[in-house]
Amino acid sequence: MTSKRLASFAALGAFAATLAPANAELLTQKILPTPVALAIAQTAYDVCYQQGYRISVTVVGEEGQILIAIRGDGSSPHTFENSHRKAYTSRTFRTPSGEFAQRVKDNPTLSAVHLANVIAAQGALPIKAGDVVIGAVGVSGAPGGDKDEACAKAGIDKVADQLK
Repeated sequence: MTSKRLASFAALGAFAATLAPANAELLTQKILPTPVALAIAQTAYDVCYQQGYRISVTVVGEEGQILIAIRGDGSSPHTFENSHRKAYTSRTFRTPSGEFAQRVKDNPTLSAVHLANVIAAQGALPIKAGDVVIGAVGVSGAPGGDKDEACAKAGIDKVADQLK
């Protein structure tokens, strides 16, 4: 190999070494396991159903992706989409969807309300592992967002010991 070629390889190696930080580490991330998401959804559904509400429930994961979705018997067609949008909103803004709805009410020009899958309606809560939001649960179909939210809370409370 010529000295010119060796110098080229050495320069290439030096350049490649500058591309990645010397102490870069892989990220660790908590995820919402399917059995826990299923328990949240089933409990939220059962609590609302026992109160006579025909609802839909959606649980989304850390990236807003649907993990579990239930369209309850006798629920109105729009409840399925709304439960998803509420859950997505709660996950996206890391807050109860009702708090986001209040922000929109206080500031009607808030541009975030026009994002896909975002809705300014109460009925969803973030799911946290410690202080980290790993998903959200949204409920739609009870007579009022406060009742939807109460069912969502019951679902999260059911698995609270697994979310530490």
